[in-house]
Amino acid sequence: MCDASVNLPPGFRFLPTDEELVLHFLHRKVSLLPCHPNIIPDIDPYLLDPWQLNGKAFSSGNQWYFFSQMMENRVTGNGYWKQLDVEEPIFNGGGKKVGLKKSLVFFIGEDPAGIETNWVMQEYQLCSSATAESDYKRKANRKLDCYKWVLCRVYEREGNSQSFYYGNDDDDNGTELSCLDEMFLSLDDDLADISLPNN
Repeated sequence: MCDASVNLPPGFRFLPTDEELVLHFLHRKVSLLPCHPNIIPDIDPYLLDPWQLNGKAFSSGNQWYFFSQMMENRVTGNGYWKQLDVEEPIFNGGGKKVGLKKSLVFFIGEDPAGIETNWVMQEYQLCSSATAESDYKRKANRKLDCYKWVLCRVYEREGNSQSFYYGNDDDDNGTELSCLDEMFLSLDDDLADISLPNN
């Protein structure tokens, strides 16, 4: 079970910064150093839809964390992750660039005709500097390219996707729908056109 209570002291909240995710978790993973607490699992997110991460990835609040290998093909059973054009550099306290953050959005269906959802993945990767690579080769006598590892944070954003907002723009009491709710509502529209015989 991967939830916020595993191996954590009472009252502990897991709210790491981008820098902490890169330096204290991802760098230690790549360098084969122990990480305390060791709470973030390795999973292949492209075998799972984002709503299937619960119980498999480490959860804290409404966010799920896991390590994965970098992959070009980001297709799941019901959709795909599409990378946005923005890459944010991550700097340490001394101003040195230590990593990159890429953002992806989940679409239901097949590319390019998928339906955008509110699910977002932030994918963190290390900068592959010569110093970091030589450090890694010194510490691990393996030929595996561990710089292919990324740390992912997945969450469902609120109110940012117009296609899943139900209500008019002037009404602040509109109800936000998940992508599955939206699909069920579209089925109701189709059923309204069907006339049933009277008994």
